[in-house]
Amino acid sequence: MTIVENARPVTGGVDTHLDVHVAASVDANGGVLGVESFATTIAGFAELHDWLAGFGPLAQVGVEGTGAYGAGVARHLRSRGVEVIEVDRPNRQLRRRAGKSDTIDAIEAARAALSGRASGIAKTADGDVEAIRALLVAHRSGRNVRIKYLNQIRHLGFTAPDDLRERLRGVHRDHLARTAAALRPNRGGDVVTAATKLAIATLGRRVVALEADTRRLDQLLEQLVARTAPSLLDVYGVGIHTAAILLVAAGDNPNRLRNEAAFAHLCGVAPLPASSGKTTRHRLNPGGNRQANHALWRIVFTRMSHDERTRKYVARRLGEGRTTKEVMRSLKRYVAREVYPHLTTR
Repeated sequence: MTIVENARPVTGGVDTHLDVHVAASVDANGGVLGVESFATTIAGFAELHDWLAGFGPLAQVGVEGTGAYGAGVARHLRSRGVEVIEVDRPNRQLRRRAGKSDTIDAIEAARAALSGRASGIAKTADGDVEAIRALLVAHRSGRNVRIKYLNQIRHLGFTAPDDLRERLRGVHRDHLARTAAALRPNRGGDVVTAATKLAIATLGRRVVALEADTRRLDQLLEQLVARTAPSLLDVYGVGIHTAAILLVAAGDNPNRLRNEAAFAHLCGVAPLPASSGKTTRHRLNPGGNRQANHALWRIVFTRMSHDERTRKYVARRLGEGRTTKEVMRSLKRYVAREVYPHLTTR
């Protein structure tokens, strides 16, 4: 394919995959200049950039999945001074009309960035916040697996032979793992008792190891959060994990969020207009970052239980006929406005 010299700015689009990325270049009018595939390697990223830049000055590149398969290419493009736009969702009308292919998706990513349909600056994922995100992934999975193992210990205890069942009866959840890990199977005794003891002890040791890992993760999370946004921890109801989730939602380059309304929309707490005719109303936004949405819910829940000012506000709104869910939605919006400055002034 021959690349034509073009002095006018061009826009790129990338449909990302595990092994191959498909890139498209469009001119200022959205006309397709070329489509090509590149390997998902360092050399492939460099070839992709040089190929796009060969059509003319590269204004911006729309990339699908910058937090997943597109992380590497987005990082490389930013290192070359290119603005990377996060393309969240393919154009559904186009898919119904033209079908689905990697070429179509790459062209649509470029046109979405060009037209402004996709306008969100991608996260840089190159600082403390990216480290926090990685730690949260491990922490979250460890918590879920720990609960699963404890439930399995309980179930095996309920169905165990009488002596073993009585030994585990009434053991508090906080001590269950260590009690289970301390069991010693007697191979010379009953085979069912020995096998059950071995199974319970194995699960107990796994839980003990997970708890030790969690403590190490918590220590590092606390250090990173305190270093990244210490003032965020001063907000009423914000703990280490809540702050970490909100920081991850904003990213290492929080200034990509234009204002607090954009942050609220990102968290799914900005009501969407749903008016028609003589009816003027707003509806709940089911989109946005659901983990950040839940973090705001945790702050609100804490304040409703312990903050006198919040409790008075809730009582007043309930007296006006609002439901508890409606009041909490309003409070989440207020909290988003409150925490936004602490995310962007670091």
